[in-house]
Amino acid sequence: MQTINNIISSAASVEPKAYRDAMSHYAGAVQIVTTDGPAGRRGLTLTAACSVSDAPATVLICLQKVHEDNRLFIENGVFAINTLAGTHQQLADAFSGRIGLTQDERFELATWDRLATGAPVLSDALAAFDCRVVSIQDHSTHHVLFGEVIGLRSNADASALIYLNRRYHTLEL
Repeated sequence: MQTINNIISSAASVEPKAYRDAMSHYAGAVQIVTTDGPAGRRGLTLTAACSVSDAPATVLICLQKVHEDNRLFIENGVFAINTLAGTHQQLADAFSGRIGLTQDERFELATWDRLATGAPVLSDALAAFDCRVVSIQDHSTHHVLFGEVIGLRSNADASALIYLNRRYHTLEL
């Protein structure tokens, strides 16, 4: 075991399947992250998003490297995190790729707005965070994008869509 800058690491690791199985018990808000710009438009469903800081307002998202089109988020340098309401389960499935729709067909399923960056913002999202990429870290199988929030919108009247035990659940607020 080594200690570097107070970070402890070990050569031993857990098996990926065991890790995924344990993480399935970790409830997460369901998000559709989007980007648009010179490189193109893309959106996908994920739960790997979180707050980093409130001053300046900063969030992060984790994108799988195996999906080549995720490079559009990096090339455009902007993204929006759209936190889904309980009524958005079919939209979450569409953007997860489970239904087999093209990107254009996915975006046609909802109404989208634009804030400061031009990344698509879901009109009736529970919350939307419009972000400019300020840092990118590659870690193993994922790109971790840090975004400064330069615009936001929230809808306090909606229920929340969460993902737990590999299923969607609605949480009344």
